[in-house]
Amino acid sequence: MDTIQQQKAALRRELAAAERTMMPEEKRLSDSAILHHVLNTQEYRRAHTVFAFVGRADEIDTRPLLEQILADGKRLCVPLCTAPGVMECREVRDLTVLRPGAYGISEPPDNAPAVPPECVDLAIIPCAGAAADGRRLGRGGGYYDQFLAQYTGDALLLCRERLLCPSIPQETHDIRVPAVVTEQGRLE
Repeated sequence: MDTIQQQKAALRRELAAAERTMMPEEKRLSDSAILHHVLNTQEYRRAHTVFAFVGRADEIDTRPLLEQILADGKRLCVPLCTAPGVMECREVRDLTVLRPGAYGISEPPDNAPAVPPECVDLAIIPCAGAAADGRRLGRGGGYYDQFLAQYTGDALLLCRERLLCPSIPQETHDIRVPAVVTEQGRLE
C-alpha cells in the first residue's frame, strides 16, 4: 500500500503532465477566465489587503491580477520564502521589484515591509491540483499549509478545471480552502 506522501507525489506528476499538455493560448484563456472570476467575488471587492501568489511558468499567471490589485488601490502582499516551509507576506507597491527567489518564484526584496497574516483580508492560494470541496494538493513544501494554519481571513484557491480531482489524499496538516475558483467560476 502506498503512503499518502507517495500518493501525493504520483498525483503531482499526473497533474504536472496534464498542465504541460495545455497550449499557450489555452493557458492564457484559462488564466484570464479564472482571474476575471476572482475580481468579481465579494471577498475581492471588500478586501483592503490582498496576499496573492506570483504564478510561475507551470501555474496560473497572476501578474494581471497583481497589477489590478494595485490599480484598484488595494494593499498587495506577495510571499517571501524565509526558511524551509516558511513564508512571509511582504508588501509590494510595484511589480518591478520582484526577482527570482526560492524555486524560481518571483519574490519581493528582503527589505519589503512584512505584513502580519491578521492584517490580510484575502489570500489567493495556488495549487498543483484540488478537489471541488477545497482540498488542495500543493507542491510539497508545506509553505501554504503553514500559512493557512495561522490565517483567519477569506481565501480563494485558484485551480484550472483540468486539474480538479475527485479526491485529494489528505494528511492531518493539510488545510482545506473553502472556495475554489476555476475557469467556470466559484465552486463551494
